[in-house]
Amino acid sequence: MTVSAPETGSVVRTTCPYCGVGCGVLATPDGKGGVGIAGDTEHPANLGKLCSKGSALGETVNLDDRLLHPVKDGARVSWEAALGAVAGGLRRTAERHGPGAIAFYLSGQLLTEDYYVANKLAKGFIGTPHVDTNSRLCMSSAVAAHRRAFGSDTVPGCYEDLDEADLIVLVGSNASWCHPVLFRRMAEARARRGTKIVTVDPRFTQTGEESDLFLPLAPGSDSALFSGLLVHLADTGAADRAFVDEHTAGLDAALERARAIAPSIAATAAATGLPEAEVARFFELFAKTKRVVTAFSQGANQSAQGTDKGNAIINCHLLTGRIGQPGAGPFSLTGQPNAMGGREVGGLANMLAAHMHFAPEEVDRVRRFWSAPNIVTGEGLKAVAMFDAIAKGKIKALWVMGTNPLVSMPRADMIREALAKLDLYVVSEVVADSDTVKGLGKTTVLLPALAWGEKNGTVTNSERRISRQRSFLKAPGEARPDWAIVCDVARRLGHGKAFGYLSAAAIFREHAALSAFENNGTRDFDIGALGDIAEAAYDTAAPVQWPLPKRAVSAGKGRARFFADGRFYTFDQRARFVAVQAPALAESVTEERPFVLNTGRVRDHWHTMTRTGRSQRLSAHRSVPFLEIHPDDAAARGLVDGGIARVSSVHGSADLEVIVTQAIRPGSLFMPMHWSDATASRARVGAVVRGVPDPVSGQPELKATPASVEPLAFRARGYLLSRDARTPPEGWWWARAAVTGGSALQFATNDGSREAALLMRGLFQGLELAEYADHARGRYRCAVYDEGRLVACLAFAPAEARPDWEAAKALFAETEPDATVRRALLSGRAATAAAGPTICACHGVGLDVITGVIEAGADTVEAVGAACKAGTNCGSCVPEIRKLLPEALARSAA
Repeated sequence: MTVSAPETGSVVRTTCPYCGVGCGVLATPDGKGGVGIAGDTEHPANLGKLCSKGSALGETVNLDDRLLHPVKDGARVSWEAALGAVAGGLRRTAERHGPGAIAFYLSGQLLTEDYYVANKLAKGFIGTPHVDTNSRLCMSSAVAAHRRAFGSDTVPGCYEDLDEADLIVLVGSNASWCHPVLFRRMAEARARRGTKIVTVDPRFTQTGEESDLFLPLAPGSDSALFSGLLVHLADTGAADRAFVDEHTAGLDAALERARAIAPSIAATAAATGLPEAEVARFFELFAKTKRVVTAFSQGANQSAQGTDKGNAIINCHLLTGRIGQPGAGPFSLTGQPNAMGGREVGGLANMLAAHMHFAPEEVDRVRRFWSAPNIVTGEGLKAVAMFDAIAKGKIKALWVMGTNPLVSMPRADMIREALAKLDLYVVSEVVADSDTVKGLGKTTVLLPALAWGEKNGTVTNSERRISRQRSFLKAPGEARPDWAIVCDVARRLGHGKAFGYLSAAAIFREHAALSAFENNGTRDFDIGALGDIAEAAYDTAAPVQWPLPKRAVSAGKGRARFFADGRFYTFDQRARFVAVQAPALAESVTEERPFVLNTGRVRDHWHTMTRTGRSQRLSAHRSVPFLEIHPDDAAARGLVDGGIARVSSVHGSADLEVIVTQAIRPGSLFMPMHWSDATASRARVGAVVRGVPDPVSGQPELKATPASVEPLAFRARGYLLSRDARTPPEGWWWARAAVTGGSALQFATNDGSREAALLMRGLFQGLELAEYADHARGRYRCAVYDEGRLVACLAFAPAEARPDWEAAKALFAETEPDATVRRALLSGRAATAAAGPTICACHGVGLDVITGVIEAGADTVEAVGAACKAGTNCGSCVPEIRKLLPEALARSAA
């Protein structure tokens, strides 16, 4: 079904497609393919605030590099031919090898309705259990921890708890950058009610800078910290004995294990590498504060012991009864916009739909509801095991939807080789140049899907709030909704009756009805009150939290918190304490690989940059892939700030620009996850990490890979700005970024300036080249014109004199430069002052502007914001602004 786009100038309420905060967005299309973006003040998740990524959404909706037509084996085909190839390939695979030779790899970027039909087709009708999602890499350890403790995958609290807490403990969460809208709520609670913020993280992140207490524990030692806390709480009278006795089970075993791991404050300090005084301070703060929220995220989850880390945290909340109460509880901060929705519909390999699993009665319940005689009866392969099975030839057909595993999955080079063995490889995608699109099997079918702005359906955020994502742009080319593509394939496989949906609303009604089917309060996920929602009501639906059963007093208001009554979803309604394992890294460092490599996100980019990479604002803050290293380690290995280094593991390597910083522990390294083969020469995080899976959740370890690092020597450095994307020669190190008016490369090479001149003449043959060359000193500059229009410019210099591109980017924005600008391009000196590197991406405020207002008298972060707006939106740049203030002012502003 095609949904017509709204009229030009009309405002559409939709939801941000980035993190799990689930911010409401007001989109105003301009009728020319563009859109104005603002925060929705009526959405309870963000109350009008947006982070830098959300604010720049309007810069990401262009059709550059879009997959607009079906493609089979590299050639454009009709939808009929493409769908026939998919259905035929799936049928042949099932006939020859059994349905278990088919797998689906889904994404937290899908809408709930897309997820629902994909899971239903695979598990209910094709009969394969091998359906997993990139959310396995995000929060599946939190899911497993919830299930072990509560009997269900239930997030107990809500965002209002952040407003009402007196202590917020952030574990493995750089919320200031990764969940900035929520972190602003935390900061506002501190300003309003004196809330204390503690950050637990091996890296001194921007969140740590804004915290009252920062605990830089040793990698992988989270369970020791919270085991020690459990012991301390039990021994100092902080336990809620009535709650424990009436509503929990398993404390003795959990406490015995905790005593074996960290029996005292001193033992906890030794196990975590923290100062004993800081451990004592944290324990006392937690014990004496009634309203405590412990928010944990990927830093805890992406671990070979991620589930235990989650349960170690939950144990402390169960012991003190701090769960289900205002301002108190464990809180999983999810990374993707619809990771929660995927869990609701059974998008993980170890789940059925509607939070049901594989107990015989649950399988039978879903079989009857779907009328699906071929329904699977057991768990499928989780992500890491799924791709291993492809490599071993056990899985012959794979359908990937809306994700980029050749960048994000561990052992990504192995996965690339494995995909070539597939008999059928299907990719439903938005972009035409992702690494995964280029990983071809024997028969490859690319299916053009709708992007954010064109899609219509629902998503569920981290606090269980269901929001509408509404279309405001017309479907481009031949792109179709993911759910419609799946249903078309289902019909060709003979399952038309079960997939005869005419709209996303029809799918949602079935999803809601299944959640209530034979439920009677026995399952946490229940939105039965929405099971008969009309099309018009679905179109105008406001955000709502689940549970929302049919018996709800009002269909417009769900329940904010679970477990206030002490009733859980285990057979005896008691929560379970879990005896966690002693912390240990899955792989130990060696003399050959003496560093622990950590991975994560940066402030302004998202996943593999297929969306944020289009925005020049978002590309300006961190424009190249980088490696953080402690000064002592850098000096010992001959690494310098701004140089290039190779980080290597047993599985692969990446070449990254060096950042020497005290923010990282000695013996540790950090690299971001965002760069791919489409945006850098060698910077895929997945090529380096091994990803040993957690034995309970299957979530791979992405935070602690043994690695080595060495400097790479390059003769020259430079940049190339061009109207269209260009790729430098083989052997050059490079990274691509969006700039106003085109695309930009920063590069390093062992070629000389003469070779650079020959390259430019070859790339832009037939155009006018204005050149400055000093080959004796290894310097070369060039500007390329096409009938007066600036097409490209390059600066090339010895590595130790790397050209600064900030001024050139501002000049390049002028497509028909005057004589002054032309001279500036060749001289390397700007005619006017540049704004400098971007600090505040929300408002596009550069370093030089902020420095200028400070020099003019702005002596606090607030004064800087009043003068130039920097730091006044999501606040994720506030730590950087504070660093720019003179030391005395920074102390007074803290």
